[in-house]
Amino acid sequence: MIAYHDYRYYVLDDPEISDPEYDALFDELKQLETEHPELDDPNSPTKRVGGAPLEAFAHYRHALPMYSLDNGFSVQDFRNFIDRLSRLLPDRDASSLAFWADPKMDGLAVEVVYENGQLAVGATRGDGETGENVTENMRTVRNLPLTLRFRDDMPAPAVLDVRGEVLMHRDDFETMNSRQLEEGGKVFANPRNAAAGSVRQLDSRITAQRPLKFIAYGVGRVEWPAGVDAPDWSTQTRVMEGLGALGFTIPPRGRRCESPAEVEAAYEELSQARTQFPFEIDGVVAKLDDRELQADLGATARAPRWAIALKFPAHQGVTVLQDIRVQVGRTGALTPVAILEPVSLAGVTVSRATLHNEDEIRAKDLKIGDHVVIQRAGDVIPEVVRPLSEKRTGDEREFVFPETCPECGAETVRLPGEAAWRCPNMACPAVRRQRLIHFVSKAGLDMEGVGKKWVEQFIDAGMVTTPADMFSLDRDELLKLDRMGPKLADNILASVEAAKNAPMRRLIAALGIRLVGEQTARTLAAHFRSMDNLFSEAGRELGEDEPDPLQELPDIGPEVAASLRAFFTNESNRELLNRLRDIGLWPESDLPELSEAPVEGPLSGKKVLVTGAVPGLTRDEARQAVIEAGGEAASTVSKNLDILVVGDKPGQSKLDKAAKLNVPRMDADEFLRLIGK
Repeated sequence: MIAYHDYRYYVLDDPEISDPEYDALFDELKQLETEHPELDDPNSPTKRVGGAPLEAFAHYRHALPMYSLDNGFSVQDFRNFIDRLSRLLPDRDASSLAFWADPKMDGLAVEVVYENGQLAVGATRGDGETGENVTENMRTVRNLPLTLRFRDDMPAPAVLDVRGEVLMHRDDFETMNSRQLEEGGKVFANPRNAAAGSVRQLDSRITAQRPLKFIAYGVGRVEWPAGVDAPDWSTQTRVMEGLGALGFTIPPRGRRCESPAEVEAAYEELSQARTQFPFEIDGVVAKLDDRELQADLGATARAPRWAIALKFPAHQGVTVLQDIRVQVGRTGALTPVAILEPVSLAGVTVSRATLHNEDEIRAKDLKIGDHVVIQRAGDVIPEVVRPLSEKRTGDEREFVFPETCPECGAETVRLPGEAAWRCPNMACPAVRRQRLIHFVSKAGLDMEGVGKKWVEQFIDAGMVTTPADMFSLDRDELLKLDRMGPKLADNILASVEAAKNAPMRRLIAALGIRLVGEQTARTLAAHFRSMDNLFSEAGRELGEDEPDPLQELPDIGPEVAASLRAFFTNESNRELLNRLRDIGLWPESDLPELSEAPVEGPLSGKKVLVTGAVPGLTRDEARQAVIEAGGEAASTVSKNLDILVVGDKPGQSKLDKAAKLNVPRMDADEFLRLIGK
C-alpha cells in the first residue's frame, strides 16, 4: 500500500491521501517490522531512510556496456549524423527513418538492475564497463520503484537493466542549498554536482535527505520469464511506454519522430522550452526507434552508431558588472574576476566569472557598472560575453590593473609577450597556498582524498607551508581538525605516503613551474631520466654566450627554458627539492627515452591535441600514442594545430576555439584505428 502511495506522490504527482495519513501508514509498517523481524525486506519503503556508512564503494561490472553518446552542436551536425546513417543503411530511405527524441538531462548516469521485479543493484556509469555499486543510496531515491508495478499486460522481466539519470529539480536544489547554508553544510555549485555528490555519498542516510529523482531513458538487458507472453518492446517508443507502466518516471516531452525533420523540429521546440523544465536539460537525445536497426548498427568503442546527443547553445542572460577583483594564482599570475549582480541562469545563480587577463577586459571594452551579457560556457562555466554599451549612463568606470599584489603588496610585473600581470614574490601567501593546492591535485601528485578544502585547513592550522610539509603530517594533529575522523585521517596519510611513488613527470608537473605543464613535464622526464639529472642541468648557471641545452628539447623555447632555470636556481626552491629528496620523493622516469630521430608514423609532422576521454587509454597514454605515431602532442588549441581528437566529454572551450580556427576534427574511434589500437 505504501509503495502504491509513493508511486502516486513521487511519480504521478497525484497523491490520494494526506501527509498525516501517509505518515500513519509508514509508522504502522515500521512497528510491524520491529515486531516481526522475519518480515525484513531490503526493498521495504522503510529502507529509504538509509543505513550505516560504507568505507568505500564496491565496483560493479555492467552486463552490457553503458555507452556515452556522440555529441552534435547544431542542426547541421544532426544532418551529418543522418548522412552517416544513410551510408550504414544503404537500403533504407534516411529521410523517413523514425526516431525517439527526448530531453538530454544534466545529471548522473546510473543503471538499476531488477531481478524478478525487485531492485537488486544500483551502479554509476563509471567508465561504461565498470561503475560503483551505489545500491543502498539508490534505495533512498523516492521516485525509484523498489518493486516493479507489473500487471497482466506488463509482466515483470526476470532481469531488467534500466538506465537513467539521477538529478535534482531546480526548486529542490535551491531549497536544499539554503538549508545546507543555514546548517553550515556543503553548498553545491549546481544541481548536477549536487546529484552526483549525493549518489556517491558513503553515508546513505545523508543521501536519503537529498531531493533526488531518477528518470529512466533506456534499458540494457531485458530477460522475460519462461512461458510469459512478453510485451512488444521492439521500438524505443514501446520501451519507454513499458518503463512508464512498470512505475518509472520517464522524460517529459519525449516523443516518437517519424522523420529526421521532426527531430529537428523537436530540437528547436525543446531549445526554446528548456527553462520550462523543472530540472536542467542541455540538449536533445535522438535514437533510432527501431531496436532491431539499433542492434544491426551496433556501437563504436565509445558510443552507439544509432544515437546522437544534440547540445543546445549556451544559456545567456543580462546582469550588471559590479566590480572586478584580482586573484593570485600558484605561478603569481593575477587573474581578474568579474563580480556580478546575482542572476539566475539556467537555474543556477551566477555572481562571478573569470575575465582571464587585462587584455580580455580591454578587448571586450568592459567597464565597472556596465550591463553585460553573460553565458554559461558548456552550460557550466560562467563567461562575460560583451557589454551592452547602449545602456551606458556615463557613470561606468575603467578598471585599472593593480600595480601591487593584493595579497602581499609586492610590485606587479608584466613580462614582454605575456598577457598576465604577476606577483614576483614566490613567498606571497596566496602563491604558496595555490602552489600547495596544485601540488596535491590531479594535475600534480594526485593525492586522492586530499582536496582544496583540506589543504586550506592544513595551512590555516599551521601544519603546512611548503609542499614538503605534506609528508610530515601528524595523525594526532589531523584529528584535531574540524570534520576529521580516524578513518579519514588514515586515508589521507596513506594517500600522502602513496604519492612518494609518483613518477618523475608527475613530480615535475606538481612543482607548479611557470609555463611547465603536463606535456613539458613528460618531455623533461623522458630526456633527463632522473630528478638528479634535471636538477643538475636546470640548476646550473649558463656560461657567457653558452647556448641553452634545454632549448634543444621538443616544445621548449627560450621562455620555458628561462622559467625552468629561474625555478631550479632559486634558493628556496632548491631547499624544497632537497627536502623532497630526503623524504624519498625523488623519482626516475617511467617513460621511454626521447628519440634523436623523428618517429615515422601516421601522424608524422602533425601537431595533435586530444580532448576528452579516449576509450581504453588514459590521458597520458593518449598523449604517448600521438608521440609514438610520429605526432607532436599539443596541450592547447592554436592556429598551428593540425588535428583535434575529440573523445568522451571533450572540453567545450577547446571545441569552440578549434571551430573558430577551422582545425580539423577526428573522433576517438578514427584516432584508435589510425594508431593501430
